[in-house]
Amino acid sequence: MFKFDHARAKKYRKKSLIVEAYQIDGEALISTLEGNLVASPGDYIIQGIDGEYYPCKPDIFNETYELLG
Repeated sequence: MFKFDHARAKKYRKKSLIVEAYQIDGEALISTLEGNLVASPGDYIIQGIDGEYYPCKPDIFNETYELLG
C-alpha cells in the first residue's frame, strides 16, 4: 500500500491558469481526453489550455477558480 513520504515532500502552489468555463443547467455527455464523462446539472464545463473540455463539480470548481473581472 502506498504511503506518502512527508520527509521528502516539498510545498507547491498551483500555477495561475486562466480557463473559460460555464455552469450547465441539464445533463450532458462530455468527450474528454480520458473518455466520455457525464456532467450533471450545476457542474461547470471547463475548456482547458489545449482546447480540451471536461466537467467539474461546483464545490471543486469554486475552491480552485475565481471569476476574473
